[in-house]
Order: sequence, then structure tokens, then C-alpha cells
Amino acid sequence: MESSKSYQISGIFLCIFCLQGLFFAQTPTPENISANSPAEIAEIESGLIHLGDLIEVDVIGSTEYDWRGTLNPEGFLNGIDFVENLIYALCRSEEMVAADVAKGYSKLLRNPQVAVRILDRSNRPQAILYGAIKTPQRFQIKRPISLNELIVVSGGFTDKVSGEIQIFRQQSLNCFQVISEKNPLTAETEKNSEKFVTASQANGPNYINIKISDLLTGKKESNPQILDGDIITVLEAQPIYLIGGVANPKQISSRSQITLVRAIDSVGGLTKNADAKKITIFRREAGETKIIEADLDKIKANPADDISLQAFDIVEVAQNGREKRKFPPILKVIDTTEKNTAKLPLRIID
Repeated sequence: MESSKSYQISGIFLCIFCLQGLFFAQTPTPENISANSPAEIAEIESGLIHLGDLIEVDVIGSTEYDWRGTLNPEGFLNGIDFVENLIYALCRSEEMVAADVAKGYSKLLRNPQVAVRILDRSNRPQAILYGAIKTPQRFQIKRPISLNELIVVSGGFTDKVSGEIQIFRQQSLNCFQVISEKNPLTAETEKNSEKFVTASQANGPNYINIKISDLLTGKKESNPQILDGDIITVLEAQPIYLIGGVANPKQISSRSQITLVRAIDSVGGLTKNADAKKITIFRREAGETKIIEADLDKIKANPADDISLQAFDIVEVAQNGREKRKFPPILKVIDTTEKNTAKLPLRIID
């Protein structure tokens, strides 16, 4: 009976051991990361030390040599005492930094045991989305999120969208580049500091240009993961101005192949005192103003004669009883882009 119980207990421990082995085998690490696993890559990227993180260095069995602080702009632990050489920590794991700190302390302590922990990740650089989007805002990213999801949670595009999105990415504000190269994560810790410093100096800013049409059709490369510090600008279309005898004189957004008839219809058509036969388009070309005369009645009779408008065209519909303008008017460009991003609302993605 006792033997039977012992086998049952042994079996239980064996199952627990197997489950633990299965769990740890499935946990992604820098060594077994797959290039085809974006979720795993994002998980490891988040677990590395970033600018803005609050770091704790704990020397086991001692309080004199403990340290708490952040990274300096170059990526080193900012002001850690008793260590001769600066400890580079940007985009490195807690274990790798702990090994370097222990090596530095070994000149003062015998076989020091060091633990490094990220205490607070909330001050990492924020991603910013603005431009032709309904709710421009800042984001504190705590989980993987792609461009299309960010646009959805921001309410979608406005009617001023041009068709393009630009992402400005400062490589030093995230650790994605380091993970993609893999080697720095798997090499011996004591040989890595110089490599990390060199990599951080080389990882300057770059731009990612995306066509909204490609994003909407589901092209994978047009829907990148958004990283800490990304500045996403949904570009606005350049303006076209409609003035004079139109129902709602205003600035509209230029679109590819927008024609004179479509532009006039978009502002409510003509007023009662409008002269449809006398329409003037003022266009800037090569530093000079070009004047194009148009007759709306003739264009409607023969749509093939419709005129394609260009960005910054000024379309003036003549009005009965008013003298025709000889020179283009001076108009104020309405810039709706949010310039002070610090005032944008903050949203936490978790």
C-alpha cells in the first residue's frame, strides 16, 4: 500500500516536472527566437533595458554597493559607483548587465552575486500619431501593436488624408534592430559592450513610407509593428482653394485626378449669381502664375474637356455684377496639423 502511494506521489512530481519543462521550453529567449515570430520578438524586445527605464542593481548580501537609477543618453548605467568602467545597458538583458556589474565589482568584492531588475518601464519613449487622423494622440506601448490597430483606436482617417503615411523611427529608442541582428544577444557577455556601443551609434533615425492603399489591401510590409519613440504622420493632402460664386467657398484637399466639376460639386455647387461661363484657375508653375480660363457649361456638355486640378490651385467662379480678378488673391493656408505633440492626449496600450 505504501509502495503504491509512493509511486503515485512520484508520478505527480514527474508530471509537474514535465509541465515545467514544457513551459520553459516554450518560453521565448534570445537564443531560440524565430525570425517568423513577431509576437515573440516583441516580447523579448520589451524585456530588454530601454532608455527611460528605472534600473535596480542588487548586490546579494550587501546594501553598500546596491544602486538604483536610469541610463544616460549614451546607454550606460548613469553614475553607478565602485565600478571602474562604465556599464553599457541599452538593449541588453538584465542577466547580461548583471554579469558585467559583477565583473566590475569583482575587483572590490570576492565572488559578488549581482541581480539586475527593471523596476519601472513607464517612462520609455512614447509613440506619437498625428496628421490627418481623427484623434491625434500619444501612446505608451506595453504590448505589441501594429499600425492598422493604432489607426483604428484613433478613430480612422479624416477627409484630408493624402494617401500616404510616414513613420520616423529613431533606432536607439527601441531594441528591435538589436534583436534582428541576433548576434549581440547570443555572444559572450564580456565581449559585448563594445559591440553594443558601436551598434547604438550606427542606429540613427530613418523614415518608413507607407501607401494607405497598400495598408488597406493587407500588404504585410505596409503594416509594421509600432515601436517606442515612433512618430507616425498621416500626411494631409495639399490644398485647393475654391472662391467666388460657389455655395461654400473653402479650402479642399487635393486628390489624384480631382477635376474642376468634382471640386465645385464638393463645395455645394454654384450660387445664384455665379457666372458658370467665367471660371478662372490660378496655378503656380515654375515660380510663375499661370491663368487657365474655363466654361463650366461647355465642360458639362463634353466631360472629356474637364480640367484636372493640382495642389495649390485657386479656382474662382465669377459673379454677376462683380469685376473679374486679374491677379490671384492672397490666401491664408489653414494648417490643421498638431504641432505641439506634448499636449496630445496619452493612451496606454496594454
